Amino acid sequence: MSKNIVQNTYFDLTSKSTFSNDNDSFTSKSFAALVAKNNVPNSHKQIADNYLIIKKVFKFQACMSRISNVEKALLEKYEFNTLECTTAKQMYYELALLQKWSFVGDEELKSDSDAILQIRVKELKYLEACRYAQISDEMHDGYKALEQYLREISKFRTGLNF
Repeated sequence: MSKNIVQNTYFDLTSKSTFSNDNDSFTSKSFAALVAKNNVPNSHKQIADNYLIIKKVFKFQACMSRISNVEKALLEKYEFNTLECTTAKQMYYELALLQKWSFVGDEELKSDSDAILQIRVKELKYLEACRYAQISDEMHDGYKALEQYLREISKFRTGLNF
């Protein structure tokens, strides 16, 4: 009898966490953990490791350049906003999509996935170096979600204190 109850019950892990209110559909921490625990491509892990090591050593004190027009065109090809115009929810879905693209058979999609993540990290470095975003409200905080994802998938997450 209990087996039938479990089978007929629908559990949506992203709908609520322990820290959610009734009005919340999900919290950023619970969703970030779910995204990070999926099959993460090795290229994503390498990008995250490089990001965290560079952040620890250099702390992004030198002003990083903005993304180029070619890089922006690649984002627009897949209808992605720039990082400072991206919400956390959009970033989580984008990261899940990039993970999925890394495991498909299409080589162009795989390389675009890695290139887009590199672009996102470049944008994140720029925002951290300049401590400036054109849009600075609570709604557009996709950069926080990206940094959390990078910390979750990196093998250096426990050894580096920021």
